[in-house]
Order: sequence, then structure tokens, then C-alpha cells
Amino acid sequence: MTPQLNTDLTRMLGISFPIIQAPMFLVSNTKMVIAASNAGITGCIPAMNYRTVSELRNAIKEVKNTCSGPLGINLIVNKFNAKMAEQLAVCVELGVDYIITSLGNPKSTIDSCKPKGIKVFCDVVNLEYAKKVEALGADALIAVNNRAGGHLGPMSPEELIPLLVNNCSIPVISAGGVSNGSELKKFLSLGACGVSIGTPFIATHEADISDDYKQAIVEYTAQDIVVTDRISGSKCTIINTPYVQKMTLKANRFERFLFKNKWLKKYFKAFRWLKGTQMFRKSALDATYKTVWCAGPSLDGVHSIRYVSQVVADLLIPFMSEGDS
Repeated sequence: MTPQLNTDLTRMLGISFPIIQAPMFLVSNTKMVIAASNAGITGCIPAMNYRTVSELRNAIKEVKNTCSGPLGINLIVNKFNAKMAEQLAVCVELGVDYIITSLGNPKSTIDSCKPKGIKVFCDVVNLEYAKKVEALGADALIAVNNRAGGHLGPMSPEELIPLLVNNCSIPVISAGGVSNGSELKKFLSLGACGVSIGTPFIATHEADISDDYKQAIVEYTAQDIVVTDRISGSKCTIINTPYVQKMTLKANRFERFLFKNKWLKKYFKAFRWLKGTQMFRKSALDATYKTVWCAGPSLDGVHSIRYVSQVVADLLIPFMSEGDS
């Protein structure tokens, strides 16, 4: 019998197991979230996965009409997301269960969600920012460590989790580095109330991406993950495919100037984000020779393409074998 794990995250969201199926650009979809809910965890979808706010609205309604589990939406709260205000308004109107904020100031999101009882979890990479969002009223911290897929932080989970747990009064959810149940158990023992897992869910039957992308998650290893800061100005992990091996991964001096310039950075980041998302879209949906696949080192624990329910079941094996609860 599979045990129910009792943590701050499971209590906040009413789920059986303290796992968030992480919001992944172009990968996360309603099928995955519904499957996650049916498996006793929760899934989160980036609002940016939908070209229009109307499409986002329909996706939220589909999930709410299909399953009873909690639904999360990831909002980019940086100024270059011109649709943020509309995306937030739809989430509040339809009553999503929680929002994960990324890459910016979450104040307006927290202020809008608090009166409606919608939880707000904020991506953080250090204690300084964690204290800021805690003061703004965040419900939990998403501790993005240096083993995260996509955008990553500078600190290891072993360093970041205890730092935030010991210095903040709100729950800490670890993001990055979990590919199996032993790692899940370890991060919970460090004080995290749950984990956000992305890469292992890329290689699932429910993901509407190319078979080549899924197979890459199976075949490549952690040693094949490289970091680039040219896509958005922030460090991002990608698979070192033959095409990537020919790329320049580091922003040049002029690009670094534009990313940091007080007056120009907003426009340059928006431009590079648009170019980057177009590149990821082509690679995720149709493999070409210009393949750039986003993933984290936790692909090490992926050995086959599975269903979402099987990924969850495999993560829970250590808890079942030892009878933990």
C-alpha cells in the first residue's frame, strides 16, 4: 500500500504526495496536469505555453472540469511579459489553486491572489530574495538550486534548502536534482516540505513534444548538460547536442552590456526571450539539425519513456519499501 506523506505542501494543496510536476515551457500541458492529479501530486503549467489569454482560460477550465486536484499556473512576472496582467486576471477569476512566480517582482500577484485564497509560491535562488518575497506575503519558496533544469540558481540543494529553512518562516519547496525516490527522501530530510520535478516528466507519453526530445532525455546523461546565458540573460541548462556543440554558449561583452543596461535591458531581454522561445518551440515540437533541448541533470534517472503515473510511482518506491508515512 502506497503511504500518504504529510508535509506543509500536502496540507496546503490537499495532495497525497509532496511533489509538484514543474512548469516546463512547451512541455507541460493539461493532460500531464490531469494525470499528475490522478497520481496524487499536482501539476503546474506556464501561462507562456498559451499564445493567447483565451487559450489559457480554456486550459484552466479543461483541468477544473476533468479532475478535482489542485492546478497551478506559472507566471513570468518580469516586465518583458506584456501579457502578465491579463494572465493573472484570468487565474484569479477562475480560481486556480496556486501560482508560481518567476523572474521578477511578485508583489502584484500576491496582492491579487491573497484575498481569493490562491497560494503564491515564488522562485528564489538565495536568502536575500527569499526574505523579500516572504515580507511581501508569499506562501512558500521555490528554492531553485544549481541542479535545476531550465533556469537554475548558483547554490547546491544541500546548501540552499537548510539556508532557507533556518532563516525563513514559510515552507521551502526544492526545485532541481530529483530523479529518483532516494533524492526525494534526501531533500525532504534537509527540511524541504516538497519538491518541484521537471525533467523526468519530459519523457512521458502525456507530453505533446517530439519523440526525439523524449528519447534524448532517456539517452543523454548529466554530463551532457551545459549552461548558456545567451537566451535570456539568465543561466539556462540545455542538452549538449551536436548543434549546441557548435554554438557559443556565453554571452559576449556587448550582449552582457545590453542585458545589464538600465535603459536597454528590458527591450533586449524581451527580444532575446522571443528568439529563444521560438528556438525552443521548433526543437521541442519538430526535431531539426538546429536542435536545442532544455533539460536538467536529473535526466540521469530516466531510462525509458513512461506514463506520468509511473514516474510518480517510481519516486515513491523508497517510502513504500520502508513503510514511511
